[in-house]
Amino acid sequence: MTARIRVLLCDDHELFREGIKALLQEEPGIEILGEARDGAEALEKALGLRPDVALMDMEMPNLNGLEATLRVRRAAPEVQVLILTMYAEEDLVARCMEAGAAGYILKDMPASQLVYAIEAVSAGGTYISPSALKGMVEHYRERASRAATATATAYDLLTEREREIVKMLAEGLSAKQIALRLRLSSRTVDVHKTNLMRKLDVHGRADLTRWAIRNKVIRLPVLK
Repeated sequence: MTARIRVLLCDDHELFREGIKALLQEEPGIEILGEARDGAEALEKALGLRPDVALMDMEMPNLNGLEATLRVRRAAPEVQVLILTMYAEEDLVARCMEAGAAGYILKDMPASQLVYAIEAVSAGGTYISPSALKGMVEHYRERASRAATATATAYDLLTEREREIVKMLAEGLSAKQIALRLRLSSRTVDVHKTNLMRKLDVHGRADLTRWAIRNKVIRLPVLK
């Protein structure tokens, strides 16, 4: 017979604990090992009972869920912590995972997802509610995009074709000459020219040439 997953319920709202307990008691593979009404009791019982999974609320008196998670994981790394909360903020999800939580599930999720999450983290896996995970992914994408934009030079933002054209323009070639050299239409060259000048924030051939010299795209001839 497969051993049941031993769960510790940690939440300061008695009605909520009772509801979760009633729900999980219907699952043959889960055993309610104990309950905690605040963060300090959650830590004490997690270390004393050593459950497979501690269902941890975030906002509890005496010790919040984040700090309780951190302390439980340091003292009893075999206890998997599954955060059960109403907050989906991406920075909070990240902080909980950094503190050692194995999962993060929202209180408005279906009962089947809670059972699945408990099973997943007890087996050594990770579970994050889809809505919380989506916000977290979007947050990190935005941060990565801002960082990339901040560190990229204007030249980095140009395509390979635009780099070719900006060099030729700065060297004095006309759009028609560039079109012939690159085997493009004059209209295509004009489109590239408009785009690259917008990206470089320059206005006119003189500005473009000064930019190219300043950024070493072209070099001035050495006078002897």
